[in-house]
Amino acid sequence: MKKLMLGNEAAARGLYEAGCSFVSSYPGTPSTEITEEAAKYPEIYAEWAPNEKVAMESAFGASLSGVRSFCGMKHVGLNVAADPLFTIAYTGVNAGMLIAVADDPGMHSSQNEQDSRHYAIAAKLPMLEPADSAEALAFAKLGYELSEQFDTPVLLKLCTRVAHSQSVVEPAERVLPERKPYQKDPMKYVMMPAGAKARHIAVEKRMEALREYAETTPLNRIEPGLEFSLGLIADSTSYQYVKEVCGDRYPVLKLGLINPLPDKLIRDFADGVDKVIVVEELDGVIEEHCRALGLDVTGKELFGPLGELSQNLVAEKLGLPVPAGRALDEKIPPRPPVMCAGCPHRGLFYTLHKLKLTVFGDIGCYTLGATAPLSAMDTTICMGASVSGIHGYLKAYPERADKTVAVIGDSTFMHSGITGLVNVAYNESPATVIILDNSITGMTGHQQNPTTGFNLKGDPCTKIDLESLCRAVGIRRVRVVDPYDLAACETAVKEELAAPESSVIISRRPCALLKYVKHPGPIAVDAEKCVGCKSCMRIGCPSISIREGKAVIDATQCTGCGVCAQLCPVSAIGKKEV
Repeated sequence: MKKLMLGNEAAARGLYEAGCSFVSSYPGTPSTEITEEAAKYPEIYAEWAPNEKVAMESAFGASLSGVRSFCGMKHVGLNVAADPLFTIAYTGVNAGMLIAVADDPGMHSSQNEQDSRHYAIAAKLPMLEPADSAEALAFAKLGYELSEQFDTPVLLKLCTRVAHSQSVVEPAERVLPERKPYQKDPMKYVMMPAGAKARHIAVEKRMEALREYAETTPLNRIEPGLEFSLGLIADSTSYQYVKEVCGDRYPVLKLGLINPLPDKLIRDFADGVDKVIVVEELDGVIEEHCRALGLDVTGKELFGPLGELSQNLVAEKLGLPVPAGRALDEKIPPRPPVMCAGCPHRGLFYTLHKLKLTVFGDIGCYTLGATAPLSAMDTTICMGASVSGIHGYLKAYPERADKTVAVIGDSTFMHSGITGLVNVAYNESPATVIILDNSITGMTGHQQNPTTGFNLKGDPCTKIDLESLCRAVGIRRVRVVDPYDLAACETAVKEELAAPESSVIISRRPCALLKYVKHPGPIAVDAEKCVGCKSCMRIGCPSISIREGKAVIDATQCTGCGVCAQLCPVSAIGKKEV
């Protein structure tokens, strides 16, 4: 029976049908749902790992044991996993191993627009790139076959539009392959120089075989057109835009195996048309390959390396009619992203802003603390960088020790903040690190992590004690504060900044959106008492607005956290009958 599926859901179905038995990932938009959907199949063991490096190494271990395995991540997560990636490209696999990476052109939820195709090229690994949900399912299944056929991990590259759009798929039954026996083979799996040199030779031979495969595989196909004045080469969503705009007007070379790219197939396609245009998002990977073949193609000079493409943009650049748009009669005011009403991070960030501190930030929903009116963040680089960054900053600028803090979420701290804190303790920098513990991985949609006490499937498991962990790595000053209590937050931050040694403040309160969190209910503004000073607006809560010179609280959004009431100089905010 055919079904509509998200690309990520379809990829997970592909894992199931291919007989994948082990899944380990770290959540990262837009890849998260692959693992969440895979976890719904009882035949698949699925877990959240502390970070992508651990996930990839775990998946490799499962492959070595003889079962098909998977790990998934977003594009910046592949940076974290790059160390094992490049080496398991040398070792190869036992049972099939599939690695999904989801790019984010347009930076819908990311700090950069990197193109993961470069990783496939650099690591010398095959990469499949589906263009819709049906291909996400089919390519996931095929990936395991290629992995075992060519003795290699296989990369499955998605992007936001494929991962989070729906199209029709036709599910099939699960086929569980026999477990492959593990055989001890140090020359294959122990990457000391003697073994690695031999394995590099194997990698180059594998790439030669894959290049031959790329010429004939139906993953790369030429679709005929009616006119031969122009031929289009495209991949992923770019292919969908080309087909929607052009239909069958021009021949199209649709590429599904993006590394290695075919040589003869591309030359033959170019020979059959007068002009070739390459349509691809972000970097000109296909275009550069075509130029290396000596072909005169057009690509990035038309489409550029920035952001997502669209149907209208493709039509415009190809000189085709662009449908007329319709403008709204009224201009819609901008709505910058803000932390949710009742967010436990708001009070802490208000305190940091009030104290005019330099704040090393990190990756999470709390990164919104950088936006006005809180404006309480100076840097955001990558997972864990806040803790390492403040150490370097204070070693080079010790005079700022009483004016600088680092903030990091509980999941991000487990991901890659621990080693930074070890460095702080070991090399004795007077850093104040604030762990924003909201009891969940909030930014990617409420996934469990090692500090929550539950695993991916919601079963109780070992809960990492943050206080004990911080003390164990050498931090003597560790304290917990409730971010809803502004006075307590300010006291804690001031005291730890004044201390001559490193310290950790754990700002602990569960995410306001967690289902089990019970809120006291909305509070209200006494209009007679309100003087319109707008002090309550300084926390940037979306439930508070000013109407006719008075503060008003939207009862449908307000959780009753009471942070705004602590800012009111005339006690106009509190519980009352509305």
